[in-house]
Amino acid sequence: MSAAKAKKILWTVLKYFTLILGGFVSLLPLVVCVITAFKTPEEYASTNVMTLPESWTNFDNFLQAWQQANMGVAFRNSVIILVFVLIGSILTGSMLAYVLSRFKFKGNGLIRNMFLFASLLPGIAMQVSVYKIMYTLGWINFLPGYIIMMCGTDIISIYIFIQFFENISDSLDESAIMDGCTYFGVFFRILLPLLKPAIVTVMILKGVSVYNEYYTANLYLQDKNHLVTVATSLFKFTGPLGNQYNYICAGVIITMIPALIVFILCQKQIYSGLTQGAVKG
Repeated sequence: MSAAKAKKILWTVLKYFTLILGGFVSLLPLVVCVITAFKTPEEYASTNVMTLPESWTNFDNFLQAWQQANMGVAFRNSVIILVFVLIGSILTGSMLAYVLSRFKFKGNGLIRNMFLFASLLPGIAMQVSVYKIMYTLGWINFLPGYIIMMCGTDIISIYIFIQFFENISDSLDESAIMDGCTYFGVFFRILLPLLKPAIVTVMILKGVSVYNEYYTANLYLQDKNHLVTVATSLFKFTGPLGNQYNYICAGVIITMIPALIVFILCQKQIYSGLTQGAVKG
């Protein structure tokens, strides 16, 4: 066997071994979660995490997780937050990108650099000042206030929209303005429909972040009876005497189902948005 062929075989084996190892590492927590979700409290206390449950038709954990964690209210709040945050973030990000990419004025470059600098700052470092602002405005335990805060400038979204705007010809704007269209008309009637791939990309990135957000939801929505979200609802099963992981895992699976359904129904648009967002231009 030649050295080149042996090297190619070795590379192929290494490549597939890496893929299999990566898949195993990614799927193992999910497998453990599914196994644990079907165990009774007694089974969980007396077996290891990889021991299969005695019954796969025991849905008591799911019912307990739904009822005790108030997940009906949690899903309602999360959907409300997600819808308004996505609409606000897309409109805000696309409008800012439109101004920065289409209008040349003094300070344009400075504003872009400031956005870039802001994206480098860790969010936790600004929580003291943000909390002070939220407290002063009376937006603690106030769902609309939390939504407005989450709609705050999303730097990544702005740069995604700027990238798309810079690959759309300025002649479209000029032709529309010559025909009597206003700047708002140019944006909403002509340019915004062309941003569909960018909008899909932003919705994926922002939507996943908002749906899974725990820290800020737990900090600003402290009423765990009426303002609980999907991410904070399972905190009900943690405590100083231990965590009820069989209920937590059942709740995790429940929270995964909506995201899985959305992915299955919209996977074509998701893949299209991500790939076009990556190679646009």
